[in-house]
Amino acid sequence: MPQAATTVAERTRDGAASAGSTGSDFAPLLRAVKGQGLLERRTGWYAAGIAANLLALGAVLTGMVLLGDTWWTLLLALPLAVIWSRTAFVGHDAGHAQITGDRRASRAIGLVHANLLLGMNEAWWNDKHVRHHANPNHVDKDPDVGVGALVWTQKQAAQREGFARWLTRNQALLFFPMLLLEGIALKISGFQYLRQQPARERTLSALLLVAHLGLYAALLLTVMSPGKAVVFALVHHALFGLHLGMAFAPNHKGMEMPDPDGDRWGHLQRQVLTSRNVRGAVLTDWFLGGLNYQIEHHLFPSMPRPHLRLAQPLVKAHCEALGMPYAETGLIESYRQALEHMHEVGAPLR
Repeated sequence: MPQAATTVAERTRDGAASAGSTGSDFAPLLRAVKGQGLLERRTGWYAAGIAANLLALGAVLTGMVLLGDTWWTLLLALPLAVIWSRTAFVGHDAGHAQITGDRRASRAIGLVHANLLLGMNEAWWNDKHVRHHANPNHVDKDPDVGVGALVWTQKQAAQREGFARWLTRNQALLFFPMLLLEGIALKISGFQYLRQQPARERTLSALLLVAHLGLYAALLLTVMSPGKAVVFALVHHALFGLHLGMAFAPNHKGMEMPDPDGDRWGHLQRQVLTSRNVRGAVLTDWFLGGLNYQIEHHLFPSMPRPHLRLAQPLVKAHCEALGMPYAETGLIESYRQALEHMHEVGAPLR
């Protein structure tokens, strides 16, 4: 389902996703956002950003070649990890049809940025991400709060045994260290997902994933000795996973989790109550890839990233008028709340 996220974005653009008990509450906000042109695409902004990111990538790779077989080359693992995170943000936005309304162009951008440049299967990411957007924090429907290395409810925690039980008991302490493995885990998940793709899509995805691994290995082994190459790859992927995890962690962890057996929430309630915004200035927006405006992103997934900040006052005022909670906090506090939730989930096991 490589275009799953695009489909959700299109449903939200025309208001179809607002159907339900809160549809009438969402409609005025949708009209206001459309009236200010905030759903119109910013293709030029994205083109400039993509070009700048590719130039930065080229500069870091050039630096690696010039430095050559020395431990000083390890210092470039940090900027390369940051650039990879920017690349992931572009792939994310392409999946949401934020860059262009052309499905083929969106997929091409996604394939280049995810599969080729990162070695991460864009089809896997979009399939997972669309289910998250449709039902955020729903334990039966959102894969991001399903049982995995971490768990998100005490009911899930109660079923853990052996090493998994110890992991859950200490998951708040282990969360950030575990993010160091996320860069590698993303690659593994992408390859595993190939079996679920149609044959034609599978072939293209696999070729690009393998091409990424080949080019990455060739670069490192050409520039430095095998030992240094392995260390560089491990450090680079650890920093990449940490950065990406730190961008996504504040968004929903510790927020409302809909009762699977309770009333069905409408679009506005489902997206606002389960999401958390992170306030900050330009640096915060840059570091988190604009995902710090998570409430706005979930309400309008096809909204271009630079417009999320502009939509925030409209959304916040609308929620206040309805008496609906609008969660917004600082970056450090967002991490504290997320870790506190993980700690409470594991409490019965301690």
